[in-house]
Amino acid sequence: MKFGPRRPADAIGGVAVHSLRQNGLLLKKGTLIGPAEVAALEKAGVEEIVVVQLEPGDVSEDVAAGDVAKAIAGDGVHVERAFTGRANLFANRAGVLVIDRAAVDRVNAVDEAITFATLPAFKAVVEGEMIGTVKLIPFGVEAGLRDAAVAAGKGGALRVSPYVIKRVGIVSTQLPGLAAKVIDKTLRVTAERLAPAGASIIAERRIAHDQAALSAALTELLGLGAELIIVFGASAIADRRDVIPAAITAIDGAIEHFGMPVDPGNLLLIGSAAGVPVLGAPGCARSPVENGFDWVLMRLLAGLKVTRADITGLGVGGLLMEIVTRPQPRVPITEGGRNVAAVILAAGRSTRMGGPNKLLAELNGKPLVRIVAEQVIGSKAARPIVVTGHQAEQVKAALSGLDVGFVHNPNYAEGLASSVKTGIAAVGDDADGAVVCLGDMPLVGTQLVDRLIDTFDPDRGALIAVPVADGRRGNPVLWSRRFFAELMTLDGDVGARHLIAKHAEAVMEVPVEGAGAFLDIDTPDALAKARGG
Repeated sequence: MKFGPRRPADAIGGVAVHSLRQNGLLLKKGTLIGPAEVAALEKAGVEEIVVVQLEPGDVSEDVAAGDVAKAIAGDGVHVERAFTGRANLFANRAGVLVIDRAAVDRVNAVDEAITFATLPAFKAVVEGEMIGTVKLIPFGVEAGLRDAAVAAGKGGALRVSPYVIKRVGIVSTQLPGLAAKVIDKTLRVTAERLAPAGASIIAERRIAHDQAALSAALTELLGLGAELIIVFGASAIADRRDVIPAAITAIDGAIEHFGMPVDPGNLLLIGSAAGVPVLGAPGCARSPVENGFDWVLMRLLAGLKVTRADITGLGVGGLLMEIVTRPQPRVPITEGGRNVAAVILAAGRSTRMGGPNKLLAELNGKPLVRIVAEQVIGSKAARPIVVTGHQAEQVKAALSGLDVGFVHNPNYAEGLASSVKTGIAAVGDDADGAVVCLGDMPLVGTQLVDRLIDTFDPDRGALIAVPVADGRRGNPVLWSRRFFAELMTLDGDVGARHLIAKHAEAVMEVPVEGAGAFLDIDTPDALAKARGG
């Protein structure tokens, strides 16, 4: 292959190496030079152009890329027509991507001119997803190099293993203190995990956390035709002799491996009974966030055997994310307990009140915002920070004489998120967390704020404290400093409920009675109800 500058007339059959713009002419990189291009170049006064010209025995970049990609593509993979030296490979079906790592390495070792990249091995993919790409660096290569790369990848270095397991049984063991709603949520999350594979839960059983009861449940699900069984233990597996592994071996099952070098997901157990895979799920499997459980589950759903060697080989790349519940270095705990700041949001425009500022409306002779501030001041929280915005001076006047700090939100008209961010930004560096209170919730008492603070325990993974009644979550919410950065990304007239859902494993629910944690006075009717009218 020849490379270098040529007079336009001598460049015929070559490919432009660089884009060229001159005297109204635009010639794009990769353009094949023919008589028309020569005429245009000469008319534009171009005396020299850099091209590559293939010689006998060379193949173009598109031909080479396409040939290599076709050799690599295995079952469940199709190759799109090569363009600009790139041939992309796509999944023909949903499944798990299986890669011959050695073959990929052999292709890339042939020559620097030929590159082959893929998604991670054993990734769950959907139909139409791009899973690999072959890219030629120069505009062509010697046919011998193309042939060597084809030989290196021949036989399908890339294939998509389809999902074959469709019938899944679930067993949830129970101990006192495990709420039924936790199991309900686990089932919903699991069903969502199974859906992309076309699998579903055929039966679920809730039993005591007991070996005999679990063995019986496993036997029952096998009899119902379960092709995979997942056990969610009320207590984490601590040893191969614990309830879940013992129940599997008691019905002549086998334990393949306990433990996994993936975090989250360390306490996973994989075994089998009557030829059916049985998974002892780690606690993180209750969360919808991707974790090590997903890696093993999707392989099994695709009918791929997961061995001990497969599990122990997951360590590199196995630290999936920072686990918010894990203790981390931070500021020292203040004497007498944790230092929890208080933020009172009092910047809103009260649009649903139809005119008056609800925060200034009186209940039992006091403005609502003053009642809230007095309750917070009487709690274990530090000196409250009041976020002002709409009618800031009137709000300050309503709080006259109280030991509170103020921070103004100039963007209050943008909605609630702007006030949350303003308040969090004002929290001191010495605070371990902050309880965010709404200025229109006067029935939230000092006792509730104190209970949230008492529940907050970063060393035990209790990073978000939320009041709850009848499965409904209310306000205020106490947030660990760990989440301040995420709170600062909020936008619009919404709060942070999605963050509570995202970090479910860090949430501690505080049971409450009465309407205090739920009654926000944002309409005339709500005000009348609070007044007893």
